Amino acid sequence: MTRAQRLLALLQALRAHRFPVTGERLAQQLGVSLRTLYRDIATLRQQGARIEGEAGMGYVFKPGFMLPPLMFGEDEIEALVLGGRWVAEHGDPRLAQAAREAADKIAAVLPEALRQAFDHNGLLVASSLEARPGVHMAAIRSAIRAERKLFLDYRDERGASSRRTVWPVALGFFERVRVLIAWCELRKDFRHFRLDRILALETGTEGFPRSRAALLGAWRAAEGVRHPQGQAADRN
Repeated sequence: MTRAQRLLALLQALRAHRFPVTGERLAQQLGVSLRTLYRDIATLRQQGARIEGEAGMGYVFKPGFMLPPLMFGEDEIEALVLGGRWVAEHGDPRLAQAAREAADKIAAVLPEALRQAFDHNGLLVASSLEARPGVHMAAIRSAIRAERKLFLDYRDERGASSRRTVWPVALGFFERVRVLIAWCELRKDFRHFRLDRILALETGTEGFPRSRAALLGAWRAAEGVRHPQGQAADRN
């Protein structure tokens, strides 16, 4: 590993920790001596990186420092390409376009040798005739980001229709279906709504009584106890 690669790896390691991390742990993670780690931290600070802390107390990286040009290994490039192609094929039109634009931005800053690997990657994603994004996916994604309630006209697996007011928490992308995970005011609990069974949808102006982060944490805790991972059936 070159020194430039080591400095970049140190930045990435610091960014992965939300709370102060000791020099000993960083040195062990990077496979360098503690003396080398302290020297690298001093170098990054001289270059403008906001690394707070000191030896024996731990270090934390503060936002605002521009990373050097992106460098990826072959496996990382394949992962990025495959993920981008999957989103471009299975997301709603806006999300698919965003995936293509993100790929273009990454490719534009890669060195020529890596650019060739990025452009001519051999991993392909098949189209799906069963799992379509649905006309409401973009609106649901916007409501999730803005933490706004949704009003759904929904038809369950038995054909029964109902009107629901929900707090959208997340979207699940399963092999055959797309599922909205939300807190349902009618049921007073989390429910899973298949996008292909949403008949109509309106976005409200009212926010959630709880933050989406808190709701997502509560759903994860409940899901781990009550439902096998990957279950996508209606539970309404």
